[in-house]
Amino acid sequence: MLYWLTLLSDGGDFFNLFRYITFRAGGAFLTALVFGFIFGKPLIEVLRKRQGKGQPIRDDGPEGHFAKAGTPTMGGLLIVGALLTSTLLWARLDNPFVWLVLFVTMSFAAIGYADDHAKVSKQNTDGVPGKVRLLLGFLIAGIAGYWAAQYHPTELQYQLALPVFKDTLINLGVLFVPFAIIVIVGSANAVNLTDGLDGLAIMPVMIAAGALGVIAYAVGRVDFTDYLDVHYVPGTGEILIFTAGLFGGGLGFLWYNAPPAAVFMGDTGSLALGGALGAIAVATKHELVLAIVGGLFVVEALSVIVQVLYFKRTGKRVFLMAPIHHHYEKKGWAEPQIVIRFWIISLILALLGLATLKVR
Repeated sequence: MLYWLTLLSDGGDFFNLFRYITFRAGGAFLTALVFGFIFGKPLIEVLRKRQGKGQPIRDDGPEGHFAKAGTPTMGGLLIVGALLTSTLLWARLDNPFVWLVLFVTMSFAAIGYADDHAKVSKQNTDGVPGKVRLLLGFLIAGIAGYWAAQYHPTELQYQLALPVFKDTLINLGVLFVPFAIIVIVGSANAVNLTDGLDGLAIMPVMIAAGALGVIAYAVGRVDFTDYLDVHYVPGTGEILIFTAGLFGGGLGFLWYNAPPAAVFMGDTGSLALGGALGAIAVATKHELVLAIVGGLFVVEALSVIVQVLYFKRTGKRVFLMAPIHHHYEKKGWAEPQIVIRFWIISLILALLGLATLKVR
């Protein structure tokens, strides 16, 4: 919204700064961060009063988790609120990719909110039926995939771009939308599975979002795409403002989510943020790179899939408990040890993802 202040500029004054994406991204970061610090404590108090017993704890989970009983959930409202406010304030509102990512984020946040509300109200871990969540997720992601394709350059429409190999495109045709659905819904649920320890999900999300924000900015500038040998997608640079807001809002949330957590992100946050990462990847034509920068989420999701399939086939378990972070808890690793080591892995993977921006 503040971009329109450029109409007051004569080209060499303060208002001219609002033309620059990097300046507005900094503003979005600070806005979201301040939002988190201002509204974090009041929100937690409201959630604590309304939820009473807080988020239900799994009976079959690690023993250390029973000490967390009574901790309120739906803390994702703080992140989503900060993210929405900062993006609407600092991004260009005539940019279709900004609205695409916001649509996916807010829609998945609504699904997560309904799920969290059901769990807290019934005081069990069932929530909204999984089939309903998936169906709604497929619908939202399908709309987003088609939406993105309409604003991609003609030569990239319905194409799968490969990392590093710019000259290689795979024409998915009608399969592009189903592919986008897999990317967005898969990302949303992978982040949701990762959100099992204090601070475990939010930092990797911020790291992945930071990497994707850099990619979005580069892909949206024709001079950068020529130098980095990647595909040019006009308009995606504005996504950097969204990711800057996510980073600021994430830091604000982490202040209260650091061990011992005063509030949990809940599905409200994890589904929203995971969906956002998937939507950004689809918008920027970097769907496969998402599997690298978000590699931690991929491993967490795969650990659950492997555990379930192997148990159904043999009656035995590959991991002591899935997702894999619980496996290490069962092995005796301290929670902060798991969280920080997973953060390090996320940072390494994000740097590897950025390395796919090939410099000639």
